[in-house]
Amino acid sequence: MSPVRKPPTAAERDAPPRVVTGIVLRTRRGHSVRLQRRTLAVTAVLLAALVAVAGITLTTGDFELTVGEVVQALLGNGSGAADFIVTTLRLPRLVTALCVGAALAVSGALLQSLTGNSLGSPDVVGFTNGSAVGALLVIILWHGSMTEIAVGALIGGLLTALAVHLLMVGRGLHGFRLVVTGIGVSALLLSVNSYLITRATWQEALEAQTWLIGSLGNRGWQHANAIGIAVLVLLPLAFGLSRRLAMVEMGDVTANALGVGVARTRTALLVVSVALAAFATAVTGPIWFIALAAPQLARKATRSPGPALLPTALMGALLLTVSDVLAQRLFAPALLPVGTATGTIGGLYLIWLLVSESRKSRA
Repeated sequence: MSPVRKPPTAAERDAPPRVVTGIVLRTRRGHSVRLQRRTLAVTAVLLAALVAVAGITLTTGDFELTVGEVVQALLGNGSGAADFIVTTLRLPRLVTALCVGAALAVSGALLQSLTGNSLGSPDVVGFTNGSAVGALLVIILWHGSMTEIAVGALIGGLLTALAVHLLMVGRGLHGFRLVVTGIGVSALLLSVNSYLITRATWQEALEAQTWLIGSLGNRGWQHANAIGIAVLVLLPLAFGLSRRLAMVEMGDVTANALGVGVARTRTALLVVSVALAAFATAVTGPIWFIALAAPQLARKATRSPGPALLPTALMGALLLTVSDVLAQRLFAPALLPVGTATGTIGGLYLIWLLVSESRKSRA
């Protein structure tokens, strides 16, 4: 039986039609994209904030540098000390933070849109811990390189996604059932991580435990290049699928009527989401909160009805770089891993989110 639609009220009948403002870009093939003015404004603000944070990151620290010295070092004309500090120490860490934050944020946005659940984040449903298991196996058992660790993390994340999918067969990807299933899988994988550490040597266990905290310390160009290549490949795929993702959010029936292959689209988006989280985890270790909060903050800022992936990526990059700067500057000379800072904030955010979702379900 179809639901009975209430007739419009007098205020609704007399209200002027809602006009969606924005800029429409059209291609020669007839395709068009509407860019909301608010989304453009938020994107510009996030870009400006990122430039400011990048400037703070490159100029401040144990060795203060001026903006001119940083610019000269970036152009290859700096002094030996400034060139070493900027291009060898600070810039790879900054690039890694930007790429990892963007990857985690877009991964969370895709998964939250697919599940229709604000708790559908890779670090909540177990994908991050699955990637950690794959990376730890490579670190402890095979003493692998950065590339091998990334491959291990990707395989671990994909196998975890497959396990969660098999547990959810016939039940769909919506609702708290996915979250509860993912939390159970995540707890199981966390115990596997602990077991692997107990079987390692003292040096291997120390290295693995340090990696599990999530840190941007001692990150060089090999880490920045690895996550940079992953982002350059995967983010365009996510942006290209964003239009289909917006249609999938309308429901399977509507999406099928619009000519979208729902099953293929869900599978492709899920693989991209897991791959982004896996590569980010392989480079820095598990970093919490970013994938959970950045998509929601970006959507609230832009007031976009669909997934705003570009602002989401910028929001994730901003959150991680700001967290890293605060962890370095506020607790100096102590070396606080950024995963500790984001985990603390993320725990408080998760509590607030659970309480708000509980109130919505009771309403």
